[in-house]
Amino acid sequence: MLELRNITKRFGDVLANDRVSITVKPGTIHAIVGENGAGKSTAMRIAYGFYTADEGEIVIDGAARSIKTPHDAIALGVGMVHQHFMLVETMTVAENIVLGAEPGGAASLDLRKAAAEIRRLSEEFKLAIDPNELIEHLSVGQQQRVELLKALYRQARLLILDEPTAVLAPQEVEELFAILRRMREQGQTIVIITHKLSEVLAISDEVTVMRDGRVVGQVQTRQTSAAELARLMVGRDVLLRIEKPPAEAGEVVLSVRDLSVTGRDKTRRLDKLSFTVRAGEIVGVAGVEGNGQTELIETLAGLTDAANVSGEIKMAGRDVTRLDARRRRESGIAHIPEDRHRRGLLLDFDLSENSVLGVHYRRPAVAGVGSVLMDNAAIRERTLRLIEDFDVRPAGNPDLPARALSGGNQQKLIIGREFALQPKLLLVSQPTRGVDIGAIEFIHRQLVALRDAGCAILLVSAELEEVTALADRLLVIHEGRLAGEVDPKVATLEEIGLLMTGGK
Repeated sequence: MLELRNITKRFGDVLANDRVSITVKPGTIHAIVGENGAGKSTAMRIAYGFYTADEGEIVIDGAARSIKTPHDAIALGVGMVHQHFMLVETMTVAENIVLGAEPGGAASLDLRKAAAEIRRLSEEFKLAIDPNELIEHLSVGQQQRVELLKALYRQARLLILDEPTAVLAPQEVEELFAILRRMREQGQTIVIITHKLSEVLAISDEVTVMRDGRVVGQVQTRQTSAAELARLMVGRDVLLRIEKPPAEAGEVVLSVRDLSVTGRDKTRRLDKLSFTVRAGEIVGVAGVEGNGQTELIETLAGLTDAANVSGEIKMAGRDVTRLDARRRRESGIAHIPEDRHRRGLLLDFDLSENSVLGVHYRRPAVAGVGSVLMDNAAIRERTLRLIEDFDVRPAGNPDLPARALSGGNQQKLIIGREFALQPKLLLVSQPTRGVDIGAIEFIHRQLVALRDAGCAILLVSAELEEVTALADRLLVIHEGRLAGEVDPKVATLEEIGLLMTGGK
């Protein structure tokens, strides 16, 4: 169906793809795995016409093709769903799907006809999407289905999915995989770019492994294992489990009592939550995405309108309920946000500038107490140390814009910045979302080391295995309420999952 032959692509001095050759058979699900920056997304974006290769050729249906733009790829039956969805939230599903491919042309748009076709495709592939619903009313999992419909509407026979499960809850992942299997049964060919080895083994027929811009292996899924794939990806044996000594919990750092939060639509997002987090422990929060986890972390970080918050938040015995985000940071709170683009980085700013976000008005970012002059030499030195300590790639270039980094390296930059604050309390949400296996191992080790240094950590993760492995205590929330607290060393995933869905 698709063959990349000796594809080479450079971005300035960076060699992103080095003579990459990949063969995708028709009617299969083909996974492409590799660390962040391995070149897997670049190779598939070349197949989709998003980038143009410097060397090599693209073969579709046995013939070499000239694909200069996504329009060329779509005409050949190639579709792509990007990691960050490309949807207009204020428009309907149907309007988003036909955008750029309007039936009858933009001047004589027949949305009713388009909606009927979208509904037919939705029913055929059991996507359960209403063409007339506004995007802003859909969950993340439903928005991804809209992106799938967009490709199917354009008659894609080969569908490329970039990190398709990065933003999905466990239940949504299972639903997506059921959809992909149905698509394969109906003759569709699917390429999945991912880093989650358990999912690769569960859904794919073949796997291509990339490292440092090269293909280092292509294997039948049934003939490999997670350990072998991890070794190929990283070039060494990778610890696939989290090792940590028992927590030595100290004094209460964070105390939350009867915390309630109301959304802009006046609905209750958090309802009388009460809990504590002590120094030297990781308290995990589990729940189906959309049950108040985002509101909890952002409220504790000071990013929620105080008028919508009731209850009490104490930091080391001090009431911080009415303090803004800046004063909370000064009290010892650091925050790793769930959405690194929306909350964590300014993508057009360079790495040095991003490394001092939130502390740009105080040392070491300024020359001295009361100064308004930035100490650029100190900022640069701090950034170089952060890049080295947290293995941010490419190394040694603090002048790169943040958008030039892969998602995993953007995440490591944020983590390094927040760790450098030496916080008393770390609020961390989705720490390894969209991050490869080598970086996941690194991030987990750093979180455990910070805990062992005496930091109190509140951890939210949609990855149930991650949060149960890292947490010393586990809170489960459902519809904004505390559904229960369990010992993650004892409780089964089934028991936790039951609490997550409102069971007892």
